[in-house]
Amino acid sequence: MSVTAVVGANWGDEGKGKITDLLAEQYRCVVRYQGGSNAGHTIINAFGRFALHLLPSGVFTPGTTNVIGPGVAFNPEDFLCEYDNLLARGISEPDIRISDRAQLVLPYHIQLDTCEEARLGAQSFGSTRSGIAPFYADKALKIGIPISALLGDEAQLRQRIQAALITKNTLLQQLYQAEPIDANQIADRLLAVKSRLTPFIANTTVLLHQTLAAGGSILVEGQLGALRDPDHGIFPYVTSSSTLAGYASIGAGVPPHAIKRIIAVTKAYSSCVGAGPFVTELAGEAAEQLRRLGGDAGEYGVKTGRPRRVGWFDAVATRYGCMVQGASEAALTNLDVLGYLDEIPVCTGYLVNGQVTNEFLPADQLALAAPVFMALPGWRCDISHIRSFDQLPSQAQEYVQWIEQAIGVPIRMISVGPSREQTIYRS
Repeated sequence: MSVTAVVGANWGDEGKGKITDLLAEQYRCVVRYQGGSNAGHTIINAFGRFALHLLPSGVFTPGTTNVIGPGVAFNPEDFLCEYDNLLARGISEPDIRISDRAQLVLPYHIQLDTCEEARLGAQSFGSTRSGIAPFYADKALKIGIPISALLGDEAQLRQRIQAALITKNTLLQQLYQAEPIDANQIADRLLAVKSRLTPFIANTTVLLHQTLAAGGSILVEGQLGALRDPDHGIFPYVTSSSTLAGYASIGAGVPPHAIKRIIAVTKAYSSCVGAGPFVTELAGEAAEQLRRLGGDAGEYGVKTGRPRRVGWFDAVATRYGCMVQGASEAALTNLDVLGYLDEIPVCTGYLVNGQVTNEFLPADQLALAAPVFMALPGWRCDISHIRSFDQLPSQAQEYVQWIEQAIGVPIRMISVGPSREQTIYRS
């Protein structure tokens, strides 16, 4: 069989969790392949409202194997807290496998992330202070601690942590004027959760290849969106691992040729959490109204609770996001939110130094760009109860069709509310 990827076309917060939750029952495995507990997927189903950070979005689907791949920044304490909260709310124990090659987010990563954001002040990158950048830096420096180290010799584990802390304690003391970290305390915290983690640990790459060989299908879900990718996004206002579908072959451990379907998720307007250029951003009451109406609980970050920055739909950014994702189709979320508008502005280009461009530019140039808008007619009614495309008001149909043409990717799913049932499918 094949692999399907659900990924973000924009800055993240597009509604990927709902789409993955909807599709999960069609797949044998659901895989998280990058990022960590620095962001979240909001899912609303018959069990309630959930915010998932490390757990794959297939945990609500019986019979699904949920995999945390080797590309994930794995915080063991966050994982156990999230897992326990799931069970406490009456969810049946899901089948979860954690790659033995995934590496550990440790307390010193979080402390360094927090100290550096505080030092940067107004120049900060909008980090969630979850330790993600220091974690991936350690991975590149080859001093990260893989989960498999928990299964080995305890003395060697302590030595590896001590070695990783040599330069970190120097930074903490000399740059941040903070107390040094004791390696043994870190090791003790890890060893305290070893017995709980061990049953989940597996060679997930072999598991996924065996699943494909046996005719099973796999769903991989990305964290954040294309515009937060460190190579193709708005660097330096990006995350520290690739957010693209192509990275799933590495971060999950599946053959590149097996990824046959790529669903890029985008909202019917724009939103993001974090710093960086955001060309269509709204301010004042217009922003507050859209933020207040947006989604199940308004436009606030799943991880941080911070108010999301919001703006009108950006066709330039979304077309680019779909392109770098290699999208075969798109899912459009939060269409119902726009039902309060007489006219809906959409961004068709950028004005930079007196010239209009349709190209999504690097961050330094984007910071100089102004949006070029046109207006589409609004539908001025509630559409959250509608379940077929032809029953939508003609203006809503035209809005979807305009976006589809502007981004160059067919829209196959339309979300008109936060629950599973509030979804329109198009062939």
